[in-house]
Amino acid sequence: MLPPTALSRSATPPPRIRYHDPMRTLIVSDIHSNLAALEAVVAAAEEEAPIDQTWCLGDIVGYGPHPLETVRRVRSLGALCIKGNHDAGAVGLVSLDTFNYYAAEACRWSGSRLDADAREFLSGLPETLHEDGFTLVHGSPKDPLWDYLFGYPQAIEAWDRAATPDVLVGHTHYQFAATAGLGLEQPGPEGLTAFRGPARLVVNPGSVGQPRDSDPRAAYAVYDDDVGALELRRAWYDVASTQRAMAEAGLPEPLISRLSVGR
Repeated sequence: MLPPTALSRSATPPPRIRYHDPMRTLIVSDIHSNLAALEAVVAAAEEEAPIDQTWCLGDIVGYGPHPLETVRRVRSLGALCIKGNHDAGAVGLVSLDTFNYYAAEACRWSGSRLDADAREFLSGLPETLHEDGFTLVHGSPKDPLWDYLFGYPQAIEAWDRAATPDVLVGHTHYQFAATAGLGLEQPGPEGLTAFRGPARLVVNPGSVGQPRDSDPRAAYAVYDDDVGALELRRAWYDVASTQRAMAEAGLPEPLISRLSVGR
């Protein structure tokens, strides 16, 4: 783990050549049917300035109480989306035997609440996309659906396999930024900003709907391509309302209680 100054919190971003108007992109991952958390993230991201586009790194459904509503909200944002393993599991593209018991139960329940349109949407999502010099994957370029990218050695492997300078991943529910030659850093309470430049990046925006890095706030990132800045941020949401809806749906209790502690 690097000290807080190891990434570019205080660095001057490199000059960038402009080919289009500046864009602010909301980057989300692992929403997991938590509509309240998603709405809080969208509102928080738009407080500073309008969001021009949204990228979603998979696992729109699973775990939480509002799978259909969450799919519809993501689509209403016009989000560029890739498929996560829970998305694939909910629509029968992968066996639920590959999930742990609680995840499989939630995935099965999520799938039963989706309509035909939502199922078709999730089924048709690609596993990998390339956008503005980023490779977008849920797991990693090594295995887009299932690989867990936690450490700096895996970031190096991701750069070796990626067809673009920088990589965006989800799946671990841990928010971090890895910079080539510097290492990997997790944000503090006030967040973290990493700048694109000569050094390659791997960035995980964290989980909107089920954080596991000991911070119960919904996690997300905003990319400002005018200065090449990726800002890792958190937003408070009404955790109790999501927990009540999960209990009413009969979802497994461990999935409910973990939201309070972000684990």
